[in-house]
Amino acid sequence: MHGTNHLEHLNKHLDTFPKLLARKAAELGSKTALREKEFGIWQSTTWQQYHDHVRDFSLGLISLGLERGDKVAIIGNNRPEWVYAELAAQGAGGTSVGIYQDSTLNEVVYVIDHSEAVFVVAEDQEQVDKILDMIEKLPRVKNVIYTDPRGMRNYKHPALISFSAVQEKGRELARQRPNLWMENVNAGRADDVAIICYTSGTTGFPKGAMLTFRNLLTMAGNLNQVDAKLPGDEFVSFLPLAWIGEQMMCMSSGLTIGFTINFPEEPATVMEDIREIGPHLMFAPPRVWENITSTVQVRIMDTTRLKRLFYNLCMPVGQKIADLRFKKQPITLLWKIAYTLAYWTTFRALKDRLGFTNIRTCSTGGAALGPDVFRFFHALGVPLKQIYGQTEISGISCIHTDDDIQFHTVGKPIPGTELRISERGEILSRSSSVFVGYYKNEAATQDTLLEGWLHSGDAGYLTEDGHLVVIDRIKDVMQLADGTQYSPQFIENRLKFSPYVKEAVVVGRSRPYLTSMLCIDMGVVGKWAEGRNIPYTTYTDLSSKPEVYDLLHKEVDKVNDTLPAAAKIRKFVLLYKELDADDEELTRTRKVRRAFVEERYKQVITALYGESQQVPIDTMIKFQDGKTARIQTTLLVRELTLA
Repeated sequence: MHGTNHLEHLNKHLDTFPKLLARKAAELGSKTALREKEFGIWQSTTWQQYHDHVRDFSLGLISLGLERGDKVAIIGNNRPEWVYAELAAQGAGGTSVGIYQDSTLNEVVYVIDHSEAVFVVAEDQEQVDKILDMIEKLPRVKNVIYTDPRGMRNYKHPALISFSAVQEKGRELARQRPNLWMENVNAGRADDVAIICYTSGTTGFPKGAMLTFRNLLTMAGNLNQVDAKLPGDEFVSFLPLAWIGEQMMCMSSGLTIGFTINFPEEPATVMEDIREIGPHLMFAPPRVWENITSTVQVRIMDTTRLKRLFYNLCMPVGQKIADLRFKKQPITLLWKIAYTLAYWTTFRALKDRLGFTNIRTCSTGGAALGPDVFRFFHALGVPLKQIYGQTEISGISCIHTDDDIQFHTVGKPIPGTELRISERGEILSRSSSVFVGYYKNEAATQDTLLEGWLHSGDAGYLTEDGHLVVIDRIKDVMQLADGTQYSPQFIENRLKFSPYVKEAVVVGRSRPYLTSMLCIDMGVVGKWAEGRNIPYTTYTDLSSKPEVYDLLHKEVDKVNDTLPAAAKIRKFVLLYKELDADDEELTRTRKVRRAFVEERYKQVITALYGESQQVPIDTMIKFQDGKTARIQTTLLVRELTLA
């Protein structure tokens, strides 16, 4: 281990998740550990109940044949049963493997098969159907365990068993061998593989990163030194538990600190449920913060003139205060008074409406966040911070501290983490949170881990005061035909700050100039069109309207004003559909699969670099339920006038 670390030698009595759970149950027995909203009511689970659910399910898995070292795959929404299943597998000496709940059939089968999982815990009928449809391709799977019995009554497959039936088997085994659970828990070691976390795979099949309890718990302890979480805190778990970011908060930090984790009723009710809980902690990728910003902007368009006037008067005051704080400049009495007025007339109510009244620490990670979004939240008094990390370093290596936020950086390394920049500009890091390797992929492990240093694949540099600036993926830092370097992601993030832009793909590698393909935000642009009596039917119809092109033209112009001459966008088109993970255009964490998208929209890109001002489209699109539809339309190529 390099650098100081108060978890350098993990307490061997608390060096795994199940050991921490057993300790928390003993110490905090009747305190609420988990809450889940069902039928509009928050149902609480105490630490003792949490522990007992895990114990019963773990022993149930053993009675069904789970052995030390076996893998248990879990797919579904954020529910208490997910964390019970994860901890139960680990308590029996196994490893949990998370699968994104919106994964396609092929993705689900790939992960279950590649990880050699012997049990699959599937939330409901939809997820069970995915697995049973492909069960003949999964010869290792002994049982498919479902947690939600709705719609399952007539399912008779021999591999199927309910979550509660497995727990009953566990209680039976406990009566025969009352000490077995704690014997298993005590046999766990810090260097056991806790989870296999499949990376998003922007370039082909996902890879399974093996993370040990030591990796995950040293990360949580080190992070807590610079971003304190408290046992009395509330946290809402709404991002996929298959993602390392949610594992970092919900499992590693949740079990280390002992705060309460809340599960929303449905993905669609997340913002409403956040408002009811009023969390102290929040962690989300940029798309969530961008969506919140867009939602506020749409509501402001829709609100009364008086409220809109207050918002438009107060927001510049908030942004001015945010800028002064970012620059560490003194705030004059006059500005303090102006901000106090802005806060009590506008920002306080807006924070309450969003559920952010109690927020003490919140952060974003997974991709870069535009400076304007940062400024927006800090103007409201929401202390948003950027983090940086990868699955392979247990989720985090850098974070802003409360008193040192610079929105163009991702902060400084957390305690116990060393960082350096290689000769080719790649970000390298070293700590005891670095993973042990990719499952069944020695070649990729050797490429990524060299002499203890994790090679991130990201280009970046360190500022004079030690902050890390991430430029882009090394493979995505591109050159125009004349050798000018540019970062498509940087420009795309600028474009996506517009409330009207949902997704942007900047093209230009080895070409004479930059162009962009944009996806409109249907909700925001639809509201804008309705306010101007512009009729439309579908997404395709709305995105082809000349008035919508004019609207987006102005937004691209605004971004061009902030870019150097060589990196300005010359032409753009509005795509006829949103980019979609189900069409393999985005990863499950909503990163663009750039090579795939450029191949799929080759005809559109050719037109952007030709003389034509129109692109005829005749294509089939596939919906999630398997249905297809034919789209025939014409895209307009809009050229921008550059100063």
